Amino acid sequence: MSKSFIRSIAIASGLVLGVIAGASAASAGTATANLGTSASVTANCTISTAPIAFGAYDPIVANASANLDQTGTVTVACTNGASVAVTLGQGANAGAGSSDAAPVRQMSNGTDMMSYSLYADSGRTTVWGNTAGTGVARTGTGVADALTVYGRVGSGQTSVKAGNYSDTVVATVTF
Repeated sequence: MSKSFIRSIAIASGLVLGVIAGASAASAGTATANLGTSASVTANCTISTAPIAFGAYDPIVANASANLDQTGTVTVACTNGASVAVTLGQGANAGAGSSDAAPVRQMSNGTDMMSYSLYADSGRTTVWGNTAGTGVARTGTGVADALTVYGRVGSGQTSVKAGNYSDTVVATVTF
C-alpha cells in the first residue's frame, strides 16, 4: 500500500468520524426545569445593657436642691424591619403603688431605700416603663442600636442613711 492510499483512508476515516460525531450532537435532546428557592426570615433581637452609676449622692449640700443625673445604655440589635418595644421593669425594690406603667423605683441598702427614676428622654419628662405604651418603640435595622437611659436621683432625699445603694432593673425587648 502506498503512503498516499493510507493517507486517503485516514482522511476519509476522519471525515466519517466527524460526520458521525456531528450527527450525534445534532440529535442530542435537551430538557429544562426551574429550580425554586425559598427562605424565611424571622424577627430576632439581642439585648445588652451598660449600667447607670450615679456616684456620690449628698443630701445635705450638693443634692439638697439639685438632682443627681446620670445615663446608662440599653443596646438592641434586631432583624431589619422588625417592630420592637424596649421596656424597663419596676426594679427589685419597687415602692408602694408601683406598676409597670408607672414604676416607683428604689435602690436599697439593706432595708433603707433611695428613690430614683429612669427616663426615655434627655429632658427627663417621659418615664421609661414596662408596658408597650411606656416603653421605647423601635424598628430593627439589622445593626446594634444604643438607647440612652436617663437616670435621676431626685434632690432633697434627706432621710436616706449613709451607705451603698443599688437596684436591678430588667430590660426587655419584645418583637
